Amino acid sequence: MNILGATKASQNEPAIPLELDHIVFEREGRRILDDISLHVSTGHYWLVLGANGSGKTTLLRIASMYEHPSSGSVRVLGELLGRTDVRQLRRRVGYASAALGADFRPALTATEIVMTAKYAALEPWWHQYDEGDRSKAHDCLARMGIEDLADRSLGTLSSGEQQRVFLARTLMNDPGIVLLDEPSARLDLGGREQLVAALGDLAADRDGPPFVLVTHHVDEVPDGVTHALLLREGRAVSQGPIDEALTETSLSECFEMNLALERRPDGRLSAWARR
Repeated sequence: MNILGATKASQNEPAIPLELDHIVFEREGRRILDDISLHVSTGHYWLVLGANGSGKTTLLRIASMYEHPSSGSVRVLGELLGRTDVRQLRRRVGYASAALGADFRPALTATEIVMTAKYAALEPWWHQYDEGDRSKAHDCLARMGIEDLADRSLGTLSSGEQQRVFLARTLMNDPGIVLLDEPSARLDLGGREQLVAALGDLAADRDGPPFVLVTHHVDEVPDGVTHALLLREGRAVSQGPIDEALTETSLSECFEMNLALERRPDGRLSAWARR
């Protein structure tokens, strides 16, 4: 592994929440990511868009420090990967994915699931929690508009409700950044719309953390996303402010087909193949 060094941010300057520089990731002779850089600043809400197999999830696993790049530098909340305790640092990173639900027992309540984020755990019995933790978990559920689900067990919740619980969980530790890996992948239409609305609320909260949302559907992008990175076969097609990076031309190149793109009056996006 080759981790490039970087100078620590000045004590007087806030750290950029996420800095990925010249990331290359290879596995079994295949280059999955090829020279990708991504800087996520406070107040920015990033979309990472691409077809299946484009490297989106790998990029997010590197950002969440569950994978190490073959080369390149990873700095999260001012800490350089390879020179920090990732077990402690992960507690300051909110992370959610469509597959997360399978990691929790269905009998756990929404409050218990949110509280486990305090120690980046999957079970509440592994650590001790107090009433302050329970109150904080309720506040996180309230931010997602689901405080009434606090005492409901995971197994009794709809898929959309579950994903909102997991989104609330990302906020438990007042994270410096939130990483979302296709959180709506297993949702029906109603569940997806509930989740997109919750993400829109998160983007509208200017005191909240920046986030990176990985998806391959533009209709899952909430209003309020500020920047976009489009990937194809591990390479960047375009990136920057969303209205510059996400166009019909770049989207068509990303998915290798002639696509139309429209921003609706409510700020949401739609795309379809031209015939």
